[in-house]
Amino acid sequence: MAIVRAHGDPPPAKEIRLAVDALAGGDIIGLPTDTVYGLAAYPFHSGASDRLFRVKARPRAVGLAVLVADQDQALQLCTAVPKVALRLMERYWPGPITLVLPRHPDLEADLGEDDETVGIRCPAHPVPLAICRRLGPIATTSANRHGEAPLTTAEEVEAKLGREIALVLDAGTCDRPPSTVVDCTGEAPKLLREGPVPAEEVAALA
Repeated sequence: MAIVRAHGDPPPAKEIRLAVDALAGGDIIGLPTDTVYGLAAYPFHSGASDRLFRVKARPRAVGLAVLVADQDQALQLCTAVPKVALRLMERYWPGPITLVLPRHPDLEADLGEDDETVGIRCPAHPVPLAICRRLGPIATTSANRHGEAPLTTAEEVEAKLGREIALVLDAGTCDRPPSTVVDCTGEAPKLLREGPVPAEEVAALA
């Protein structure tokens, strides 16, 4: 496994291309986000998500979230999107809020056992945004074994997981709270995890 420097906004095109090629080939990579470092797979490649679940040591019943480049990509993954979800996207994306939405019935991405919903986020970090613009939505989870503390540097990812992933993109320390998670599948939004976007702000847009 290699650590690949990906500092800058925009990040260097050569390094993003390496990451995109690895993902498109079914490999798992480590990447920075606006919260902590993550592990990513291209969920439309057969077997890639299974590899990610194995690296993470995570049961398939605990589904993978999806990172997208923008609202347009997000809307291709879901259906019956309520107005409150659109308001949250417009207000907080790119940013640390994950929206759980009804999954599009024709979506062929492997995200785990749940085929009814999908958790989607547009991160405020140039590296995953650049990857998603070139490749499309990517399945992600925090870069750590299931149940362990998240990793916040590329060096930590290499030390813990380097034998099982193709590369990790290094953009410095990523050490912020995990995203707020809001279930938007019902009549009213339901806060599943409070994070940088507080509950009262979510409620104000309902």
